[in-house]
Amino acid sequence: MQRAGLRPDVVSYALLIHAYGKARREDEALAVFEEMLDAGVRPTRKAYNILLDAFAISGLVEQARTVFMCMRRDRFTPDLCSYATLLSAYINAPDMEGAEKFFKRLRQDGIEPNIVTYGTLIKGYAKMNDLEKMMQKYEEMVTSGIKANQIIFTTMMDAYGRNKDFGSAVFWFKEMEVHGCPPDQKAKKVLLSLAKTDEEREEADQLTGNKSNYQSTRFPGGGSID
Repeated sequence: MQRAGLRPDVVSYALLIHAYGKARREDEALAVFEEMLDAGVRPTRKAYNILLDAFAISGLVEQARTVFMCMRRDRFTPDLCSYATLLSAYINAPDMEGAEKFFKRLRQDGIEPNIVTYGTLIKGYAKMNDLEKMMQKYEEMVTSGIKANQIIFTTMMDAYGRNKDFGSAVFWFKEMEVHGCPPDQKAKKVLLSLAKTDEEREEADQLTGNKSNYQSTRFPGGGSID
């Protein structure tokens, strides 16, 4: 940016780092961050978190850990967002053992786990099809007084459905309403995608209010039931 005759501030640099990170162009994200430092622009905690996320998205744990440590070196105390982002790096690696160890470190560092950090671990186990560990983490979260949201319920519903347990997927779909967070469009689309048999598709249609897949049942003589 400086070569173009511009004098960007930390916000401008952070926006560009964010764009490169989302595009999984980590090297360019890091180059922009280093350019910012060379220009004498002091980074903020948010700028560090954005760079951290650039590596976390691709599961580049070692690079993410380096950024995390550099925050401390530059006298920025990592916040809950920093911890949650580094945790997601382990999930995306995937390295669930490392994720669990880092999760335990949160409380040691005085950071109280919240719905985001628990949800990240639940998502990790769901991706690994480890339903037992997924449920253990869910129960631990609930016991600690944290209520699940649509994202967590949808994650668990999808995990059971992908493991050919449509009945449990339906259970978690219904639990959203029970816990005061009605299924959103994403949850409905996930449930519909999990239905494989005619019976499952009919149940999914009824639960989601989807009418487009209903077909008339015709009887001899021209009668039908819609």
